[in-house]
Amino acid sequence: MAIARTLAAVCTSVLVLAGCAQGETSDPSATAGSDASASSDGTLTLYSGREEDLVQPLIDQFTADTGIEVEVRYAGTTELAALLQEEGAASPADVFLSQDAGALGAVAKADLFATLPESITTAVDPGFTSTDGSWVGVTGRARVLTYDSEALDAADVPASVLDLTDPEWNGKVGIAPTNASFQSFVTALRVLEGEDVAREWLEGMVENDVQLYPKNTAILEAVQAGEIELGLINHYYWYRALAELGEDGMRAQLSFPAAGDAGSIVNVTGAGLLDGAADDADALAFLEYLVSEDGQQYFVDATYEYPLAPGIDAPEGLPALADLTNSELDLSDLDTLGDTTALLTEVGLL
Repeated sequence: MAIARTLAAVCTSVLVLAGCAQGETSDPSATAGSDASASSDGTLTLYSGREEDLVQPLIDQFTADTGIEVEVRYAGTTELAALLQEEGAASPADVFLSQDAGALGAVAKADLFATLPESITTAVDPGFTSTDGSWVGVTGRARVLTYDSEALDAADVPASVLDLTDPEWNGKVGIAPTNASFQSFVTALRVLEGEDVAREWLEGMVENDVQLYPKNTAILEAVQAGEIELGLINHYYWYRALAELGEDGMRAQLSFPAAGDAGSIVNVTGAGLLDGAADDADALAFLEYLVSEDGQQYFVDATYEYPLAPGIDAPEGLPALADLTNSELDLSDLDTLGDTTALLTEVGLL
């Protein structure tokens, strides 16, 4: 549904979420917004693990539509997840917007999220949101390999990320170990292939002189410049570059690892409501907006990510989301972020 256009309409919408408009009842101890006293002061505090240039226009649009002001703290997703666990109930955050499901799972595991209304969690396709209502998926992003088309043909690109430890790729591959999406990929590798395989792969990458970058954008730029031949990124960074440079300007090209490979997982960005904001009408309205038609279409048009709400088309040229999804991976199982960062530290990548 589209976002309400006035603050009064937003507050009414939140009461509908609570089941008040139709006289419905729910357990106020279990579900956010279930208390008819849900209140609005016209502001909310957002911890955003997504970059400012990606989401601030959406936040500005939300404020323009509703009159609700959003105070944003931007930082890395992993950093904010750790901060939320450190702050606990004293956190000023009302909503956590995460770059990946792993960080959301870690915060949920610490019992810091309120349970969201079903009208929010069921607004997106099943399989791309939490199984317990603790957080909702917002967009889908596929893990891909970008390659230097002047050095490699598409057929030369490995079908599995596990092959990147082969000697032929020595010094030619880029990763971003501090990036939350990379860390979620490693978590998925641990879940799908086991701890030993994940450790051996990481150690093999280090031995193979893997090149380290701070984020996906830097990896793509390195491939584009011919500095490295392969890089692990999220798909939408390439599509953003394509929109800016055009097809003739793209030396870097995309390759999707084989379906089922840990390197081809479809992760999600997502959001959760902090327990202290369970009855905050403004925070609920923001979450409602993220999964609304307006919010989902923004991500399609501006960031080239997969929408998760039914009935909204993905950006042109992307493979169907169903063709990329790994049926053996439950995104709720990506909640062992701490174990992944410990492993990355142990092998010298953090």
